[in-house]
Amino acid sequence: MPNPSRRVVSSLIFAASTLVPFLTTSATAQKPFQIEQRWTIGGTGGWDYLTADPTSHRLYIAHLTRVDVVDTNTGKVIGAVEGLTRCHGVVIAPDGKTGFASDGGANNVVVFDTSNFSTLTKIPAGTNPDGMAYEGSTNTLWAFNGTSKNATVIDVASRKAIGTVALPGRPEFPQSDDKGTVFVNIEDKNSLVRLDAKAQKVTATWPLAGCDSPSGLAFDKDGGRLFSVCDGKKMVVTDSHTGKSLGTPTIGDGPDASGYDASKKLAFSSNGDGTLSVVDASQATYPVIQTLSTMKGARTMAFDSSTGKIYTVTAKFGPTPPATAATPRPRPSILPDSFTVLVIGQD
Repeated sequence: MPNPSRRVVSSLIFAASTLVPFLTTSATAQKPFQIEQRWTIGGTGGWDYLTADPTSHRLYIAHLTRVDVVDTNTGKVIGAVEGLTRCHGVVIAPDGKTGFASDGGANNVVVFDTSNFSTLTKIPAGTNPDGMAYEGSTNTLWAFNGTSKNATVIDVASRKAIGTVALPGRPEFPQSDDKGTVFVNIEDKNSLVRLDAKAQKVTATWPLAGCDSPSGLAFDKDGGRLFSVCDGKKMVVTDSHTGKSLGTPTIGDGPDASGYDASKKLAFSSNGDGTLSVVDASQATYPVIQTLSTMKGARTMAFDSSTGKIYTVTAKFGPTPPATAATPRPRPSILPDSFTVLVIGQD
């Protein structure tokens, strides 16, 4: 997930430009991606990761002090998980009845009821819990703590922490194969870690050559490939069994999230420069087949496997405050009520 030091009425739109042509291949003989809708969510403050729940047709958006919940059939906000301090991400349990939100500002994981979005309990974690992943074979939730550089392992059934795993650096986004293995990017070490979920220990650390500050991570479970997006306009493709690098396609600048469409063998990177990179993962050379113009700051995303839609979010920005010793790289202000979801598809 994004480190806090690094980031913080629907209308139909068909006029989305692309920076490079969409190339027809055996895997992607379809229309180019385009922005289909824009949903104005409003509110104030920054945001972090998105989670698309294909079963309930909902989009969960970590929106600083709350989780906005959007009905993806209508584009309307249907509720919110309130009272958070600095929310980073959301995981929905397999039964669909319970959700988990990492509250980095309060150092806990908030458990909520998806029927009414009320808080059920709060589970203490490490310092600044950020990215999270559910691991199916152990029925555990893994909350990765960016500041304390470890992972809190939570038993989903009892809603209690059952372990802490030390990591070699600051974790970013994780993925699980649901067969006992969890993977996570290590941002400050430019590496990828493999963990044994049952033994609760690190089993491998793989360097990500050509990668600077890996953040978003997508997973091709069937093909055993991991897609890390990095600063320096690089995506690193890694064999999840051996740690071998399989490719380093060039993507947009300032990426923060990635996604994978198993049916079309496409990998995606959402980039802060206002682009979405589309990579053809069916080819050994991993060519970038489209660069879609989105909006500046739209660097987090979620892929909906039930519809093939991609969701990304951003807002309109005001002036950037002057740099100070405490904040040497200030961010521009966010204009109130300009927070927007972009819906991207191939219709």
